Amino acid sequence: MTDDSVLLEVADLRVDFGAVRAVDGLSFTLPAGESLGLVGESGSGKSTVAAALLGLHRTGGAEVSGSIVLDGTDVQRASDAELRRLRGARAAMVFQDPLSALDPYWSIGAQIAEVHRLHTGSSRRAAAERAVQVLDRVGIPDAARRAAAHPHEFSGGMRQRALIAMALACTPKLLIADEPTTALDVTVQAQILDLLHELRVEHRMALLLVTHDLGVVAGNTDRVLVMRGGRAVEHGSVAEVLGAPADPYTRELVSAVPRLDARREPSTATTGDVLLSVRELRKEYPVANHGLLGRRERLAALDGVSLDLHRGEALGVVGESGSGKTTLGRLLVRLLEPTAGRILFEGRDLAHASERELRPVRRELQMVFQDPLSSLNPRRTIGDAIADPLRVQDRAGEAQARAAVGELLERVGLQPDWYGRYPHELSGGQRQRVGIARALALRPKVLVCDEPVSSLDVSTQAQVVRLLAELQREFGLTLVFVAHDLAVVRQVSDRIAVMRAGRVVELGDADDVYENPQHPYTRQLLAAVPVPDPVVEGDRRLARAALAGSVAGSVLQ
Repeated sequence: MTDDSVLLEVADLRVDFGAVRAVDGLSFTLPAGESLGLVGESGSGKSTVAAALLGLHRTGGAEVSGSIVLDGTDVQRASDAELRRLRGARAAMVFQDPLSALDPYWSIGAQIAEVHRLHTGSSRRAAAERAVQVLDRVGIPDAARRAAAHPHEFSGGMRQRALIAMALACTPKLLIADEPTTALDVTVQAQILDLLHELRVEHRMALLLVTHDLGVVAGNTDRVLVMRGGRAVEHGSVAEVLGAPADPYTRELVSAVPRLDARREPSTATTGDVLLSVRELRKEYPVANHGLLGRRERLAALDGVSLDLHRGEALGVVGESGSGKTTLGRLLVRLLEPTAGRILFEGRDLAHASERELRPVRRELQMVFQDPLSSLNPRRTIGDAIADPLRVQDRAGEAQARAAVGELLERVGLQPDWYGRYPHELSGGQRQRVGIARALALRPKVLVCDEPVSSLDVSTQAQVVRLLAELQREFGLTLVFVAHDLAVVRQVSDRIAVMRAGRVVELGDADDVYENPQHPYTRQLLAAVPVPDPVVEGDRRLARAALAGSVAGSVLQ
């Protein structure tokens, strides 16, 4: 039950960065104890709104107009001292990247204690005790001991819990969570969202949840406000907006959300021939010196994986961070050398082949990377980036290369005359299309895509997934799609390999794995995928609590 008193009132909010208007006339209210989802794609203005609520744009060169009244404080007219008292004590913010939001030189406990002391004036001892108390409340195991750890000693999920603990230190009335789970694995995401729900109910906090994921909004907010181009295009109860969206843009967002129950049409070019297979594949890394003899402890990132990849099929490889899926993908195209095992491509063992022996095979095995910006040279045009593989392999002269690049750009949905543009001039989705075009330049037989859409908005994500499916059929590609998002993977995969701790724990036809999962870990992954239905998400939260006990260990420990 929520309080009808208004905790936050925003009226005609405008935020300008020079000539760019990031927020344009936004108005909404948030009663005490209620939750509001602020939804939109990159550039919609939602994160700008979140920062403006706490006056964080004052030193950033932005011009903010309109009215923001938070718990009786006029944020626009408040002094810097008044804002400092407001932040943390009555309103707190949880950021998307906890590693950059935490001080690497201070222990987790010390940072939380400092926030508590700053706003309450408590003693060092009392603040330290409070830090341990809130860390324990957010599920950090052995909180008294782990409070002395530094941020780099925590996993991503634990760091996000620590940031939530810091926000809770002074029991604020409003918690602003800006994309708090975007960088997390699906099961860790579910745990963090469940935690936020529990804390909101327990402390009767209001929650402003900023996200581009409608599934996240469905199970964690009472109302939703959809933003586009700095404006509100739709605002209402989460059931009404997601169940019967009135605005075309909202309908587009809802329809673009990948669904677990959406079956994929089988790849028409699939044959029974085995194109590539791995046998007892193992990859180890040294992690620490041990003993006087300098012996090294070794970590097995991949631990005895065996599977076949059939010509023309799409194999989805799913698992959380540390499961070994990216290592497997890089081994398949021999960007890494295995510690042991075999990699058989058309009868040739590539496992320990020299670079000279690999060169003729490189053109057949290509990879699309997760972050297109970091995989493209910022000083070279996108046309040159796509043409480089042709030049290296001596497959074409300059005129032929430019013509081939133009065709590839057009095929992936970009303009052929963009040859001279640079990566920073393109959006994230456009850069990913460049990465795909570059990988296709040599007409490979196997294309490995490593988290190719994880950093993209939902509609852009859907466009890239459709593009990959079309290109697979058109070029007769054998596709390996590596991702942690099971709903996305189902859209492109004929078969699924589920990985955990360097091993394949389940492998089978996509429909069988999704509709009748055999391994408890697979069932846990599927139960954690958010869907844009508040009723379903409410039921799933209860089911997750029961299911978690069937899987040994915890992703956060």
